[in-house]
Amino acid sequence: MTDVSPARTRPREERAKPTPRPGTAWWLRRGTATTITAIAALYTLMPLVWLLFGVTKTLPELYGSNGFAPSAGFHVLDNLRDLFAQDDGLFGRWMLNTALYAVGGAAVATLLSVAAGYAFDKFDFRWREKWYALVIGGVLIPHTAIIVPLYLMMAEIRMTDTVWSVLLPVMVNPFGVYLARAYSSGAIPDELLEAARIDGAGELRTFFSVGLRLMAPGALTIFLFQFIAIWNNFFLPLVMITDNDLFTIGQGLFTWNSAVRWGSWIQTGFPARSWHWRNASTCGTRRARLDRTLRRSAT
Repeated sequence: MTDVSPARTRPREERAKPTPRPGTAWWLRRGTATTITAIAALYTLMPLVWLLFGVTKTLPELYGSNGFAPSAGFHVLDNLRDLFAQDDGLFGRWMLNTALYAVGGAAVATLLSVAAGYAFDKFDFRWREKWYALVIGGVLIPHTAIIVPLYLMMAEIRMTDTVWSVLLPVMVNPFGVYLARAYSSGAIPDELLEAARIDGAGELRTFFSVGLRLMAPGALTIFLFQFIAIWNNFFLPLVMITDNDLFTIGQGLFTWNSAVRWGSWIQTGFPARSWHWRNASTCGTRRARLDRTLRRSAT
């Protein structure tokens, strides 16, 4: 006859209750961590909740009522119809442009990053680590610091205001090379590559048939990182593109927002805002001079 102790017959809920250690600081307890996480989640979700309420409202309700108050009616379809009808359906074209930049740029950048990471990990060539350190050093260069040199290069080859002026710069991802090499070192055994070479496979076939397939999870991670970065990229298209038909979503919404803001200033015409006009005209003159200087240097 087996002896069943009372501790084993107690319900799991009673046995799973953790007791805080004596002397544990209050900021290390589970309740404090849960409260901080809830506050952070609420702070993150509040703009999304405001957006969900705002898309159901008409324009007078949006500016005349509380942002978190529900609408008197459901105007989502009407708002979407007006959005895609504005300026002869430019918003739909902006969505297609952004998808083209993000998907195409992320796909090419992922393939190049995976190939480079695979080469740095599996091939032994002269100054390999120095070249790798140079590539990783590109992560430390701010993206905004190379926009003007990129613009001058694109203007030199007459590629500004084209799709390629946005696609070509985003096809290079130094951080993706780092991720690809780190993943390749643990996912691809050297013995498997040697077996493929013994069977007569060349280096390209070995990479595409063996290496790329084993690195698929890492490649997907690199693709998602680059896709999000390109989708949210604003400064590069702003500098490279002036044609409305090639705008991204962010650039197009910025243009609409600027037009509405300037229109409201023109209609009000308060004397106290005259300094805005002086600053705007000065900035516009300086930008025009900068554009002429860049075009002159490019030609």
